[in-house]
Amino acid sequence: MRLIVGRIGKPHGLRGEVTVEVRTDEPEARFAPGSVLSTEPGAAPPANPAPGPGVPFRVPAELTVESARWHQGRMLVVFEGILERDVAEALRGTLLGVDSAGVAPPEDPEEFHDHQLVGLAVVTPGGEHLGEVTRIDHAPASDLLVLRRPDGRTALIPFVKAIVLEVDVAGGRVVADPPAGLFDL
Repeated sequence: MRLIVGRIGKPHGLRGEVTVEVRTDEPEARFAPGSVLSTEPGAAPPANPAPGPGVPFRVPAELTVESARWHQGRMLVVFEGILERDVAEALRGTLLGVDSAGVAPPEDPEEFHDHQLVGLAVVTPGGEHLGEVTRIDHAPASDLLVLRRPDGRTALIPFVKAIVLEVDVAGGRVVADPPAGLFDL
């Protein structure tokens, strides 16, 4: 499974450096020089999709980190072969990923990677099936489990100890005790 670790933002300077919206707890490991990241072009085409007259630019399937540094709270990254601002601009919106097989599990038994939770059944302490985890949304107050309910609707469960009582990855389930009315919205 592919894990998204960042999204390329706007260029910084004239020599191909880009800002990256970091989506990983381990940016120093994921953006270390020599790291190879898979790419998925962004939904919207860049404002300037060609690096030069008559030269179309396609986002490569992989980008290799040449260097990365923090600047005013933002990650700035240079990728091998991206040497000009126009080419860097064409990368804007590109999602960067890694294969989950190469990611070590967290050391804390109460910490989980998103891909470990996706697909788990969510049940109440009494065994009532509430749905299946389809993704995790990382909100400012708490993470949210996004469920596909049995009726096909979507529901959100705050991923907090007061509501999520147990996560059994090996057993394929999450035990949750949502407050009354949570799914009535």
